[in-house]
Amino acid sequence: MINKIIMMGLVCLFTSSSIYAQKTLTINLPSKKETEISPVVKEKVEEYATKINTIIQEEKTLMEAELKILQTKNLDKADFDQQKTEISNRYAEKIDQKIEDLGFDLDAVIQKQVRYSLLNTDVTSEADLRASLLKKFRATSNFSGYFTYGIMMLNNNLADNDLDKNIGYNSNLEVGLKFNHQFSRTSPWGLISGVGFSWRTVRLDNNMIFAKDGNGNVSIENYGGNTAKSKLRTGYLMVPLGLQYNFSKLKNVGMDIQYRSYSDGFRIAANMYGGVQMSTNNIVRGNGDDFRNRSNYQVNPFIYGGQVTFSYNSLSLFVKKDLSNYFKDGHFPNDKALVIGLGLGL
Repeated sequence: MINKIIMMGLVCLFTSSSIYAQKTLTINLPSKKETEISPVVKEKVEEYATKINTIIQEEKTLMEAELKILQTKNLDKADFDQQKTEISNRYAEKIDQKIEDLGFDLDAVIQKQVRYSLLNTDVTSEADLRASLLKKFRATSNFSGYFTYGIMMLNNNLADNDLDKNIGYNSNLEVGLKFNHQFSRTSPWGLISGVGFSWRTVRLDNNMIFAKDGNGNVSIENYGGNTAKSKLRTGYLMVPLGLQYNFSKLKNVGMDIQYRSYSDGFRIAANMYGGVQMSTNNIVRGNGDDFRNRSNYQVNPFIYGGQVTFSYNSLSLFVKKDLSNYFKDGHFPNDKALVIGLGLGL
């Protein structure tokens, strides 16, 4: 219905402001920003509007001549108004009939405008239209940025060690590029991969810090004062690989062509991931000595695990679980990271 209003508004734009004698028709048109008119549609509307205007002007001239004759008859006001109304209605009916005889197919013009709005081009044949639709609504394959932040816990199925007894709030911040590849135009399934950089931060409470002896062994020791900050931050280069399922419904764009949105709506993804350590930084601040140490703190140089993500449009909720230990070579054994967080697609 709104398209018909727009089209009829365009017709009225090119016609005279006075229609059917003393009657005026006004239609508010959408702004240029809201509606871009197809050149083919504009040409057809202008041609149709010109024909309508010619009909109106011709009939209006004849009607005015007949009204002048009516004025010479010296009728009383009631009779004059009645006959004037009859003349006006008669010419209005003639105009309606002549416009109808033009045979303007408004539905066909609207269909051309809809196609132009979809494809931003005028197509001249069914084959060209189908090819344009197939090109526009093809399977998704792209890169998109992402940002995630999560709460990290170090789960230990064995007895608590010194790290578990003194651990504080831990976090995982990650940014990167996600690769999406839909298997087909209508498939709800797709491949997800990409690359990202993850900063994992383990914080200690109780005025404890990470320390190393001369042999490189890492332990938890007392700071000897009050700590304002005690954290071990490790950066990893991460690569995920998995599958995603999109619950959005199939959409029909005509000509028996359907497609399914892959990156919008509600989605569930499951993937494995692997990471390579890029840096480690032990940061300590307190009322004693402050320091940063970027040496080896026996953090696992390679990590791997699994992740499940629930997404709606650009927002997501995820849970990831390491299958590898957080530290290597028996340091704080069996501590594995579990991260629960939120993500934002960019």
